[in-house]
Amino acid sequence: MLWKEFLQLRRDRLTFAMMTGLPAVQLLLFGYAIQTDVRKLPTVVVDESRSSESRQLVQVLANTDNFRIITSVPDRHVARRWIERGDARVALVIPPDYQRNLRSGKTGVAQLLIDAADPQSSGAAISGAQLAAQARGAQLLATRYQLQPPVEIRVRPWYNPAQKSAVFIVPGIVGVLLTITMTLITSTAIVRERERGTLEQLIVTPIGKSSLMLGKLIPFMLVGYVQMTVVLSLGVWFFDIPIQGSLPLLYLLSLVFIVASLGVGLLISTVARSQVQAMQLSFFFLLPNILLSGYIFPRAAMPEPAQWLGLLLPLTYFLDILRGVLLKGIGVGDLLRQLGALSLLAFVLFTVSVRRFSKTLD
Repeated sequence: MLWKEFLQLRRDRLTFAMMTGLPAVQLLLFGYAIQTDVRKLPTVVVDESRSSESRQLVQVLANTDNFRIITSVPDRHVARRWIERGDARVALVIPPDYQRNLRSGKTGVAQLLIDAADPQSSGAAISGAQLAAQARGAQLLATRYQLQPPVEIRVRPWYNPAQKSAVFIVPGIVGVLLTITMTLITSTAIVRERERGTLEQLIVTPIGKSSLMLGKLIPFMLVGYVQMTVVLSLGVWFFDIPIQGSLPLLYLLSLVFIVASLGVGLLISTVARSQVQAMQLSFFFLLPNILLSGYIFPRAAMPEPAQWLGLLLPLTYFLDILRGVLLKGIGVGDLLRQLGALSLLAFVLFTVSVRRFSKTLD
């Protein structure tokens, strides 16, 4: 059975090239395109104060790197039109009495108008504005009144000090690509045999049902490791992804996830009656994996039903393993819960697939 599958892989060179080459293309595309840290929001300024203090406030806002000052506009109405057209995402409005209030000991108040249609961009704008206000306020206290802020919190980010999106996204891409390719490949395995008329030949052979399933799985396990190696190598070369932990440990733990993903594909293959049905069921499974596993959106922010549903997805646990080993350098002792859940899912999926196939034989 193994020899038969390897022969098919060797003869179908286009499919094998796609399985090994497409992950590299997808990694480069996703790694550069998917950015969760929003920077340089296009910003217009309505400076009604026209003073040195207002210009310093604009400079402090630009220094946060969350804003990119594109132009000055005469009034709020024009700023609103810029935002409505989509040419700007933020408008800074500085009132005429801004400098006068500061010099008289009062609080200088400015307003930031934000296009909140995109919550992620608006969140970046709000945090950037708060940071700019704190920085400018501390400068004024220090220069005018020789006062230091009464409370200071010194932040030290671990594991991703530069807070680059690629460091968070690329390890997740390893799990997502393995899920996509392993599920899609194996979901058509049994169906393809049925459509080609070779399923009956497999039934009459003396090989057992579990052995037949293993014969389908093992070649694609090797393909999964090839994909994983390609993606990790490109991630290190192009995106400077740190590898803090043990690669042999990561490859060993990945075996359980690959088996679980292949088990999903085999289960779909035993349910579907055509390759079109198998593809449709595979895509139906892949979408919740991307949305509910924590690949892009944090699971802690999801409603509880969505969090419980995410616990049924192998990718949820594999993402913890990937980011834990690659970014944090933790060992297997800290990943026993994820490893146990993945092992249980892999066992259940493989067992159900074998039983479903036995019903087909009957």
